[in-house]
Amino acid sequence: MTEIDVSGPPVEAPEEKTAEVVDITTKRSAPLAPAPAEEPAPAGPVEAEDEGEEEGRRPRPVDPPDLPSPGITTFKRKPILPGWLLSKRDFAATVQRACGNALYATAFHGIRTPWYALQLGVLAPRGAARMVRETNRWVWDAEAAPLRAYEVFHENTGEYLKLTRQRDRRVRLRVLVTTIGIVFGTVFALTLYVLAPAWLALFASAAVLVCGFRGAPADQPVIGPAVVKSELQKLTGSIVLRALDNIGNPKLSAAIKKGGDMNGLHFTSEITRDGPGYRADVDLPWGVTPEDIMESRKSLASGLRRKVGCVWPAADPEEHEGRLILWVGDKPMNETKKPAWPLLKSGQVDLFKPVVFGNDQRMRDVAVTLMFASVVVGSIPRMGKTFLMRLFLLIAALDPRAELYAFDFKGTGDFGALEPVCHRYRAGDEDEDILYVLESLRELRQELRRRAKVIKSLPRSRCPESKVTPELANDKSLRLHPIVAGFDECQVPFEHEKYGAEIEEIATDLGKRGPALGIVALFGTQRPDAKSLPTGISANAVLRFCLKVMGQPANDMVLGTSMYKAGYRATMFSRTDRGICWMAGEGDDPRIVASAFVDAVGAEKVVARARKMREEYGNVTGHAIGQQPASGEAVFDFLADVLNVVPADEDKVWNEKIADRLAAFRPEIYGGWKAETVAKNLRPHGVSVQDVWGTTEQGKGTTRRGIARADVVAAITQRDGKQSRD
Repeated sequence: MTEIDVSGPPVEAPEEKTAEVVDITTKRSAPLAPAPAEEPAPAGPVEAEDEGEEEGRRPRPVDPPDLPSPGITTFKRKPILPGWLLSKRDFAATVQRACGNALYATAFHGIRTPWYALQLGVLAPRGAARMVRETNRWVWDAEAAPLRAYEVFHENTGEYLKLTRQRDRRVRLRVLVTTIGIVFGTVFALTLYVLAPAWLALFASAAVLVCGFRGAPADQPVIGPAVVKSELQKLTGSIVLRALDNIGNPKLSAAIKKGGDMNGLHFTSEITRDGPGYRADVDLPWGVTPEDIMESRKSLASGLRRKVGCVWPAADPEEHEGRLILWVGDKPMNETKKPAWPLLKSGQVDLFKPVVFGNDQRMRDVAVTLMFASVVVGSIPRMGKTFLMRLFLLIAALDPRAELYAFDFKGTGDFGALEPVCHRYRAGDEDEDILYVLESLRELRQELRRRAKVIKSLPRSRCPESKVTPELANDKSLRLHPIVAGFDECQVPFEHEKYGAEIEEIATDLGKRGPALGIVALFGTQRPDAKSLPTGISANAVLRFCLKVMGQPANDMVLGTSMYKAGYRATMFSRTDRGICWMAGEGDDPRIVASAFVDAVGAEKVVARARKMREEYGNVTGHAIGQQPASGEAVFDFLADVLNVVPADEDKVWNEKIADRLAAFRPEIYGGWKAETVAKNLRPHGVSVQDVWGTTEQGKGTTRRGIARADVVAAITQRDGKQSRD
C-alpha cells in the first residue's frame, strides 16, 4: 500500500480568543473565559458541513455595535389653547355651566335680599364700634406698643428711641389724614343733605351695610355661597397609581412598588380635563393590557373613590396595546345630562354615511353606519332596547329613499309613530300578525333575488364591487333604494309553531345576503339565546348592541364569542343604566354608548318631517297608503306542496329531492331551499326525518335523510282536524 506523506510545516496554535455571551436583561455582551486552543487542522479536505456546525456553535451578539439607530425622534406638542376652547361642545358646556351657576346665584341671593338687609342693619352698630376701635388703634399706632414696651422692659434705650421717633412720624401723618377725612366727610354729607337728600340716604344705607358686614362673626357670614362646591377629589397621578395598585393585578402592583421606570408603567402626558371629567394616559407594565383593567372596574372605582358609572378605562386605538386611557367623570354616565339628538328638529339622513345616534362617556357624538350591515340588539326587559330599535328606524325614515318594514311582536305599539312612513307595519303576536309578517318577508325575498339579478346585469363601470352604492340607490329606475326591516322581540316569530321555520329561514337569508344588496335587517330580543336569536343571524350580524344582560352566554350571543372574556361585559351595567350599551362592529374595538333619548312625542315629530320629505321625493308606499302584502295563506300550504311533489306511489323520499322539486314547483317561494331547510320546516308539524334508501342519478344505492309520505298525510289530517275543532 502506498503511504501518503502528511508531513509539512508545523501548525502554530491559534491565538486565544474570547467568546461573548449576551446578557438578555441588559442586552450587553460580556466576555467569557478564554476559548481552548484549537486542534491542529488535519491534512486533507475538510467537509463544509463540519465547518458550518462549528460556526453555528459560536455565540453571537444580539445587538451588533454597527447596527444603526432609526434616527427618528417624535415630538408631541401641547395645544396652544385649552381643549375647551377648541371644541364647540366643550366650550358650550363650560359657558353653560358658568352662566347657569351665575344665574342660580343671582336668583338665590335676590330672593334673600330683604333678610340680608335686616341682618346687616342689626349688626351695623357692632360693626361701627369695631371700625371706630380699629381706626383709633391705627391712628395712635397701637399695633407697635408691644414692641416699645419690650424695649423699655429690657432697657434698650437706643431701640426705644428709634421706635418712638417712628411712632411720632406715623401719628402725625395719620392724625392729619383722619382729620381731613372727618372734615371732608362732614362737608360732603351736609352738601348732599341740602342738594341731594336721596343720594345722602343711599350713601347712609351703604355705610350701614358696610358696618353690618364688618360686625358679622367671621365664622357666620350673613351672605353664604349659593352654589356649594363639589366634594369630588381632583384626579392626580398618585390617586391613579393608588387605584391601579388595588385592583389585584400582580404585575401592576409589582411595578408600582418598584418605583422608578416601574417596568414600563408611566404617564405619557399630564392629567387633563376632558369634557365633564378627567383623562389620564398611562403606559401599562409590560404584558398588562387595558382589558385587564376593565375586568376590575369596580375595584378601580373604589380606589378612585368614585361611582362605577364615573370610571371608564379603555384602550387607545391609535397607540400600542399597552396604552390605557383612563377617563373619570364628575358624574355617573346615567346622571350626566345628554345633549339633544341632532336630528330631532331638523336634518336629513344618508344611510350610506355615518349618522349620530348617541354619546360616549365624555358626551361626544357617536355615529353609526347602517348600510351594508345586519344589526342585533339584545338586553333584559326595560333597559331601552325598543327605544334604540325605534331610533334606528327613525334614522332610516329620515332618508327619503329608504323603504321601512317595522314589526313589533311585543304588541304594545312602540313602533306606532312610524306607521305614516312604513311600507309594511304590524304590532302583535297573533297568528294573523305572524302571517302578515311572513307574507312581507316573502316579498322581501323576491326583492332580494330581483336585486341580485339587477346587480349582476350591470356593467363593472357602474357596479365595480357587486353591491348597492349611493349612485345606484339614487337611480329610481333600478329600484335599488335602501330597505330597512326591524323586528322587535324577534324570538316570537322564530318560535311560532306554524310559520317560525320559514320566517327564520328568510330572515337568515336577509341577514347574510341582504347587506350587499341594500337590505338592512334589525333584530331585537330580550332573551338572547340560540333559540331566540338563531346562530345563522347572530353570527352574520356586523353591528351589535348589548344593553344590560344577566350572564356571559347572553353577553357573547349578542356581542360575539369570547367578548365577555375579553372584558366587554354588559353585565356590569346597573338597572339605572337605561339606554347605555356596548356597541361592537363600528370601529376596531367595542365601545360604550348611551343612545339618544327620543320619546313618543318626539318620534311623531320626526316622522311628520320624514313623511313630508318622502312625499316630495315620491316614496310613500305600502302600509303608509293603505296597501297590504299579497296574501299567500290560501295559495301556499307547505305540507300540501310537499304532497304535490311526492307522488302517492313514492312511500319515502330524500329531503334533497323534495327541495329540488319544491324549487321547480314554486321558485318564488322555495327557490334556494336545501335538504336542511325542508327538514327544519317539517319538524314543527311533527314530521320526523329518517334514513331513507334510494338511488342516485348514477344508479348507485345509498341511504340519506328523508321522510315518509304517510307522515306528511298524518300531519295534514291532524292539523285540519284541530282547526275544525277550533
